[in-house]
Amino acid sequence: MNFRYDQQPGRLAATRKAAYGQPPRLTIVTPYYRALTTIDQTARCVLNQTFPYWQWIIVNDGSDNAADLAKLGELETMDERVRVLTQSRSGPSAARNRAISQAETDIIVPLDADDLIEPTYLECIYWTLERHPEADWAYTDSVGFDQQEYVWKRSYNPKQMLRENLLTCTAGIRRQALLDVGGYGEEKAFQYEDWALWLRLMGQGRYPVHMNWVGFWYRKSAAGVLASTISDNENHREAMNIIRRHASQVSRFPAAIEFPRLQAPNFQKPQAWGGAFPPLQATIEVDKIRVLLLLPHMVMGGADLFNLDLMRGLDRSQYDISVLTTNPGDSTWRQMFEEITPEVFDLTTFLDIKDWAGFIHYFISTRRIDILFLSNSYYGYHLLPWLRKEFPDMAIVDYVHMEEMGWRAGGYARTSAAARDILEKTYVCNEHLRQLMIWEFGRRPEDVETVYIGVDTQSYDPATMPKGMARTRLGIDPDRPVVLFPCRIAEQKRPFLMLEIARQTRKSIPNVVFCVVGDGPQEAELLNRIRREGLESTIVLAGRQDDMRPWYADSQLTLICSIREGLALTAYESLAMGVPVISSDVGGQRELIDDEVGRLLPLIDRRPDHIDIETVTSYSPGEVGQYVSAICELLADHEARTQAGRKGRERILQGFGMQAMQKRFNHIFVDFKQGKGADQRRQVHGAISMLPHLAEDYATLYAEFEVIAVHSSRAIRVVGYMKELLGLRKSPPEIWRDFIRLAGNAVLSRYMERAKATLPGRALRKARMHFGKKGRS
Repeated sequence: MNFRYDQQPGRLAATRKAAYGQPPRLTIVTPYYRALTTIDQTARCVLNQTFPYWQWIIVNDGSDNAADLAKLGELETMDERVRVLTQSRSGPSAARNRAISQAETDIIVPLDADDLIEPTYLECIYWTLERHPEADWAYTDSVGFDQQEYVWKRSYNPKQMLRENLLTCTAGIRRQALLDVGGYGEEKAFQYEDWALWLRLMGQGRYPVHMNWVGFWYRKSAAGVLASTISDNENHREAMNIIRRHASQVSRFPAAIEFPRLQAPNFQKPQAWGGAFPPLQATIEVDKIRVLLLLPHMVMGGADLFNLDLMRGLDRSQYDISVLTTNPGDSTWRQMFEEITPEVFDLTTFLDIKDWAGFIHYFISTRRIDILFLSNSYYGYHLLPWLRKEFPDMAIVDYVHMEEMGWRAGGYARTSAAARDILEKTYVCNEHLRQLMIWEFGRRPEDVETVYIGVDTQSYDPATMPKGMARTRLGIDPDRPVVLFPCRIAEQKRPFLMLEIARQTRKSIPNVVFCVVGDGPQEAELLNRIRREGLESTIVLAGRQDDMRPWYADSQLTLICSIREGLALTAYESLAMGVPVISSDVGGQRELIDDEVGRLLPLIDRRPDHIDIETVTSYSPGEVGQYVSAICELLADHEARTQAGRKGRERILQGFGMQAMQKRFNHIFVDFKQGKGADQRRQVHGAISMLPHLAEDYATLYAEFEVIAVHSSRAIRVVGYMKELLGLRKSPPEIWRDFIRLAGNAVLSRYMERAKATLPGRALRKARMHFGKKGRS
């Protein structure tokens, strides 16, 4: 998903406020000089913070006109946590130092009067510094906006900091560290004061925490102080002299704490942080239903779109919704979740795994969560016994999307079954999965309910979507038949089977086009294979798309050849758009797909669905041939294809609309809020409370297992990438054993040494650059 620069924080005032009733923990310091046009949005960003324990000191740095004075007076009276000081025009450094001298807290957050912060900024700053006392400041990635737009995501590099300022001007800084280095430099009224501050901190051997999420918005304006300093040659020269003087004092270069990160196992038990702060009582009168979604990530995919659709279907006047995620990743859909709720926290971006349980405990306590909705978070499942011990009145339900018998002996279905006595109810996306959980994992039939994901039939309507948009974007002629392959490009979806299908189909239909929409871990490898086999004119990669409707509108067929699925969202969408679907017979696909609306084909190559990297690109002629035959048959028969598309949309309208899912979960959540299952929760709480140490260790052991598992999966990705660079179909057995045994960066260097003799210099440099950025522990 492309970053949305129009989704600025502080556009509107928050609809919910929190009573704070405790001393502040952070002080925001803001120099103000004639910022009348921007300060209101900055103020809303501060007032909208999910963490209310702050004070805001604004220093009027010489603004004396009536409008500015009136605005500052308004700001000071609107909230008792806001304080305005006044001084003659002295520059931003002096203004910040004045505010710091008046601060009552141990953490200082400089924020200019035209910049913005996300609603969760202060909460993440506070907790990451609280958990890392060894670091002296913490900062996030940033966004440039206004007259220049960009996303700034750079790793901390202390040596490069001597030549280039990689950091944002806004961060959470320990007050004592600021005092130790003399605060912001006042050698000149206007200079590169934030860069100079970082260098002075570095000169004392101090280092930061770099949180891996976009929390700060930096306004790029020609009228700003920085722009005016850069444009004035004399000012710039003097400012750079100050920078060089401070840089010369830096002799030590400790690394930052960079998230996400994995630590060596320490077997620390989950901690209860809930007593740190009282519940954040909302000032609104309505007693809302408070739902916490504990999820793996926020990326393109059917499961995440289901989560979004579920949240969108909950009436905001009746619900408070929060989201916590537990899998490291780019969170490319995070802004879509933030459109629905300000309370979105990716735990991997600001906390170590040993601290996740404590933050979840604190979050449930302060938000008074009524219902925990768990889906696809392996960590979350292992935390459930401890959470039930700690929160006897909170309802816990989960949603399972697919069977995964070859992954962790059943994947989420297995862990859901293990937690059956803690869960109030399990919801699944198809009847096939429900039956599997009953017969394979021993769930009681009344404890598992099928709630189909569905699709928005009003949005996905072929009558409202003009044709030709996608073809025009890719330069595909109108007369060429298009087979759409919409998915995350990963092993589960079998993209290399698609490649073989396309290669064989081209023999019968030379002008056919297979359009791949999506991205994923196998994208680079797939592109290399396409080029190597000369299929560039047959297979086109369109990348991830925010709106799939134009791609369905311009396609004749949709291909789903996955080795495992729940009930694919792309199948819902395609049929709603009147496009027949050719699918593998896996998961619950047969509950939607048959010969009336497309083709359902057997899984001939019955390999384990964890797919070994040595066999991921090879498929039997029978597996490939059945798809080629089905595609050629439907592309050749326009009337049959049209009829299948029409019946497909009729099927969706009859029973697979998204609105039915949303309505069902509204009823479910209301029932639990009104006390359904309360007696059972209390009984289970009592039983687990008799075994508290076992519940704690269950969560602890998973955290340590996850550290090892991530290292192992990283090693497997390195093998695949190196194999592609070397052009090998098989990885050398002895090197493969090295990767499995060591599962980390040490083996990468060993592999590099062995590869030097055969790997071209350019490819070797590319590999080093790639793993230097993405493969470190």
